[in-house]
Amino acid sequence: MLGSSDKWCAALAFVVLAACSGGDATNLDNLTAQQIFARGELQIEQGRPDNAAFSFGEIERLYPYSEFAQRALIMQAFAYHRDQDYPNSRASAQRYLDFYPAEQDAPYAAYLVALSFYDQIDEIGRDQGLTVQALGALRNVFERYPNSEYARPAKLKFDLAFDHLAAKEMEIGRYYLKRGYYGAAANRFRIVVEDFQTTTHTAEALHRLVESYLSLGLVEEAQTAGAILGYNYRSSEWYQSSYALLTGQGLTADAAGNSWLASIYRQVVRGEWL
Repeated sequence: MLGSSDKWCAALAFVVLAACSGGDATNLDNLTAQQIFARGELQIEQGRPDNAAFSFGEIERLYPYSEFAQRALIMQAFAYHRDQDYPNSRASAQRYLDFYPAEQDAPYAAYLVALSFYDQIDEIGRDQGLTVQALGALRNVFERYPNSEYARPAKLKFDLAFDHLAAKEMEIGRYYLKRGYYGAAANRFRIVVEDFQTTTHTAEALHRLVESYLSLGLVEEAQTAGAILGYNYRSSEWYQSSYALLTGQGLTADAAGNSWLASIYRQVVRGEWL
């Protein structure tokens, strides 16, 4: 049989285990900040990030000036993100930045803000407002915290999101081109060439400009688009297709005229910036 002291120790051990077990019936008001924090961590490990976010939030409520309150806030943002509750993740991460802008977890908080937008970019056909917001938030990470471990992944995701916007313009341009709206199509492909020239879509955009301008009877513009394509992407399938289109009409892929494309040609190929 257990003595009275043994029974007391056993009862205490049971309370501590219950506090850390993540049981939802536990009264958090009776737990220390450390016990609640451990509870939240265990809930994440158990695949219950929504409960973890609540637990971390309770630390902020019950122990607002404790050493665990600051850590709990960034963990709450992480838990919300793990639960794909992006608005609440962003709100918690932003609150961390507002309260603790100079602390070591500030770069991660900024990164979570960016991810709350970025991780919702899943289809080219969706509204691109989230992509624009993701770009701004990702840029903030690698410009404000260039030496942090999150700068490089933020830059990589920025490039992918930027490419995503270009893909949207290409999708719309192809839609117009297929239906014979050549002027509207050319405007979309022009945006890619002018504003998204560092993406993977530039070569195709130039080829589609050749197609669009030939259909519109704008021969010099088509030739110039072909010339830029040949200079930068001569080995690509897009140049081969454009070359076939132009030569099929007795034309060459040479810069001609004084269009916006001719201006790009002078800058990129000839290095004439003025």
